[in-house]
Amino acid sequence: MDLLNTLVDKGLRRELPTREEALAVLATSDDDLLDVVAAAGKVRRQWFGRRVKLNYLVNLKSGLCPEDCSYCSQRLGSKAEILKYTWLKPDEAAAAAKAGLAGGAKRVCLVASGRGPTDRDVDRVSETISAIKAEHEGVEVCACLGLLSEGQAGRLREAGADAYNHNLNTSEATYGDICTTHDFGDRVDTVKQAQASGLSACSGMIAGMGESDEDLVDVAFALRELDPDSVPVNFLIPFEGTPLAGEWNLTPQRCLRILAMVRFVHPDAEVRLAAGREVQLRSLQPLALHLANSIFLGDYLTSEGQAGKADLEMIADAGFEVEGTDTTTLPGHRTEDLVAVRRRGAGTELPPNA
Repeated sequence: MDLLNTLVDKGLRRELPTREEALAVLATSDDDLLDVVAAAGKVRRQWFGRRVKLNYLVNLKSGLCPEDCSYCSQRLGSKAEILKYTWLKPDEAAAAAKAGLAGGAKRVCLVASGRGPTDRDVDRVSETISAIKAEHEGVEVCACLGLLSEGQAGRLREAGADAYNHNLNTSEATYGDICTTHDFGDRVDTVKQAQASGLSACSGMIAGMGESDEDLVDVAFALRELDPDSVPVNFLIPFEGTPLAGEWNLTPQRCLRILAMVRFVHPDAEVRLAAGREVQLRSLQPLALHLANSIFLGDYLTSEGQAGKADLEMIADAGFEVEGTDTTTLPGHRTEDLVAVRRRGAGTELPPNA
């Protein structure tokens, strides 16, 4: 296909495709899907070879969020049956991170629910960052704490954070359909604050919320303007008890087309296969490794992921290698430390940590 040849040439030069070309990728047929994956895979290999970066998520504070993001099981008014607890202590979070790092993760993502951190919250997270970095030399730490206030990004950077995650999620035109307690511009401002402080920006999208192809391209292009180093692509998990519980709009084939489009728009960015991959890609997950060069290992915020051992086997079986790690030394456990932290007091709100 002439389109795919053009997109590969542009991707190898880090040249932005046109909107029409990006839309054409999403409109390709299932008959052409393997050709699309192969083309985007050439771009992925140009910039990242066959390496897969592993990331591990630690949920520092679960539920109890005042924001009304429709996709989120932790949202205001959510009826989803999830664990709800307030801040983990630094040693608890460090123990959870250790389990993921033992499985080969290179980056730890520290996530907390809420609109944004207070200054005391920044202090808590700073202590956690110090605890993790004191024990694990060379680990990357990414914080994801919501909307930032002035000066907070700089404080996180001084504490040792390497990156900050804040997703744009969907197009500016439809953002009001999924959230009313903050807007698209608030999210853009937080990403820019992180970048201005010297933090690596991590910002991506959620697909499957009923958006159009045009919305997907809009958010991909808005992200390209911000030029984040990492672009997570999440696929909606329609949690019971949330407004989007009935939104089953994705097929594995569509997920692959979305990932290919994102790779063409962000040829040299770390495209991360994030939440929902097990639910939405199912048996086609290995094909997605030809498009994304980064995945989460193990569980997500409020949902279980594929077992870490299965992730490592999938990467090896697909002919890829874990970035920066000798996989022959990796244990085959399921990160029991974090599972234990999440299950204590299951279904109840834990008392606040002093």
